[in-house]
Amino acid sequence: MDLNRLNRRDFLAWPACGLGGGALLSLLAQEGLVRAGAVPGEADDLPPHHPPKAKRAIHFFLCGGVSQVDTFDYKPELDRLHGRSLTADERPDVFFGQVGLLRRPDWGFRQYGQCGHWVSDLFPHLSGVVDDLTFIHSMFAETSNHTPATFQANTGFRLNGFPTMGAWLSYGLGNETEDLPTYIVIADNRGQPAGGSINWTNGFLPARHQGVLMRSQGPAISDLTPARPVAAKTELDNRRLLEQFNRRHLDAHDGSDDLSARIRAYEMAARMQMVVPEVTALDRETAATAAMYGLDRPETADFGRSCLLTRRLLERGVRFVQLFSGGAFGSPRINWDAHENVVENHGKEALRIDQPITGLIRDLKQRGMLEDTLLIFSSEFGRTPFTQSADGVLGLGRDHNQNGFTVWLAGAGLKPGTAYGATDDVGYRAVEKRTSWYDFHATILHLLGVNHERLSYYHNGIRRRLTNVHGEVLHEILA
Repeated sequence: MDLNRLNRRDFLAWPACGLGGGALLSLLAQEGLVRAGAVPGEADDLPPHHPPKAKRAIHFFLCGGVSQVDTFDYKPELDRLHGRSLTADERPDVFFGQVGLLRRPDWGFRQYGQCGHWVSDLFPHLSGVVDDLTFIHSMFAETSNHTPATFQANTGFRLNGFPTMGAWLSYGLGNETEDLPTYIVIADNRGQPAGGSINWTNGFLPARHQGVLMRSQGPAISDLTPARPVAAKTELDNRRLLEQFNRRHLDAHDGSDDLSARIRAYEMAARMQMVVPEVTALDRETAATAAMYGLDRPETADFGRSCLLTRRLLERGVRFVQLFSGGAFGSPRINWDAHENVVENHGKEALRIDQPITGLIRDLKQRGMLEDTLLIFSSEFGRTPFTQSADGVLGLGRDHNQNGFTVWLAGAGLKPGTAYGATDDVGYRAVEKRTSWYDFHATILHLLGVNHERLSYYHNGIRRRLTNVHGEVLHEILA
C-alpha cells in the first residue's frame, strides 16, 4: 500500500492500524508529534524550530487604515498645535496630496491599567484589558494604496500571488484536527476587503493551504449540506463511487495539486457536515457569555458572533482564524477609511468591534486559553495627524499614512502591558525602533515556534518565505 496515498478510510481498514492506530495517531497529534493532513516530503525543514509559546492565533484585520492618533498613540503636542501647519523639511507625500492643518484627537485619552498606557475614549472596553496588550507604535508600510498595502500586511509583498500568513502557518504547522480546516477566514458580512479572496490565498503553496471562508450568520459555508435529505446508504454508496472516480482521475493527471486539493476538500466537507452545525451553534452558550461578546446589542451582535465563533473554532483545533472588520469600498463607507469625517467613521466602526474583541480576550483568559493563543490586531496603514483638506483648512477627515502607525498583540509569549517603538511628536512618522511588516511577521512566526528564515518553499527558482529576505524578531516584546 502506498502510504503517501493512504486516506482515512483506507487507514482504518488497514489491518496493521485499525481503530487502535487511529487512537495512537490522535494522541500523537495532540502532542504535536504528527500533523493532521500533513503530506510526507512536502518540505525540507518543517517547524517547530524551537518550543512554541502559542499553539494557535487570531488575527483581527481592520480594513481601511485606523487612525493611530485617535486610538492608541497619544500625542499631547496635537492639542497644542491644533489648527497649525505641519512643520517639516519637505511636503508630506500623502495619497490624495491634500495636506491640511494639524488636528487634535477627536476623542479624549486617559491612562488605564497598572501599565498606565494611554487609550482613547473610542475604545472604552479595550481600555479595560490594556494590561493584557502589547503595543507596537512604530509600524511603517511601503505603500499608502489600499490594495497593495493590504496584500503586504497579509503576505509580506505588495503584489498578489504570494501566500498569506495563514497559508504559511497551515503549510508549516498543519492542524490539530481532521474535521475542520487549518485556516479559517470570517469576512465582514458587509463586504470583502480590498483585493477580495486574494487576502487568504495559498499563492504558490499547495492549494490545500488556502483560507476557508466561513460566515458568522446564515449558512456558515455555502453548499455544505444537501438541498434535500439523502438516505445514509445512498450517501455512502455515492461517496465510494466518487472516491473511485477521483482516484482514477488523479492518476490520469499525474497527481495534480489542484485536483488533489479539491478531492481533499470534498473529503473534509463530508466530515464538516457533522462538525460545523455543532461548532456554529452559538445559542448553546450561556446568556452571560453571549452578553460578554455583545450578542444582546444590535450594534455589536454581528462582530460578536464572529468572535464567539472564533473561540469555538479554536477549541475544535483550528490553527488560525482571521477576522476582517470592514469591507473594501462603498458609499457610505463600510470600513475604517476616514477621509471625510473621522468621528463619524471611526465612531461607527469601533462601536461594532470594541466589546466583542474585549469579550473574546476575557473569555480566552478565563478558560486558560490566552496562555497559548496569540491575538493580532492590525490595519494596512494608519492615518495622517493633519486633515485631508486644502492648505490652510482644518478638515474633518484624515488621509492614508504609511509612515507610522500602531498595532497590538496579546497572549502567548508576550510582555503584556508594554509598548514598543514610537512615532514623532505628532504621530506622523515612526522614528524609534522602526518596525516593518517583515519584522512583524517574523515575530508572529517566532511565537508559534517558527524560524522565519527556515520556513520556505521553492518556487520559480527562488526559495520563498513570508519575510522575503528581511525581518528581525522583536525580542524586546517577548516574555
